[in-house]
Amino acid sequence: QVQLVESGGGLVQAGGSLRLSCAASGKIFSINVMGWYRQDPGKQRMLVASITSIGNTNYADSVKGRFTISRDNAKNTVYLQMNSLKPEDTAVYYCMLLSGGTYWGPGTQVTVSS
Repeated sequence: QVQLVESGGGLVQAGGSLRLSCAASGKIFSINVMGWYRQDPGKQRMLVASITSIGNTNYADSVKGRFTISRDNAKNTVYLQMNSLKPEDTAVYYCMLLSGGTYWGPGTQVTVSS
């Protein structure tokens, strides 16, 4: 059974930075994709960024140049460095792992005040 544990959310002023972490445990294939999605109340969950096990990355246009996704394969951990945060980045952020199935973390709240 796969489990994802997120950390690093919180409240920050506009222009500030936060770093999210997500550690995966359980039966994980070496070839996989990890990523971050976010969801506003009443809206669909949307991709923020993803990274493959060989380091290929993909970003939503709204975060390009401000967010950086990275991972530590030895620790099965993915990170999201979020800089120049804007109030519109406020959402619940979910960690995702694609490895023989799709797994989700419980979510962590990110709130950016103006």
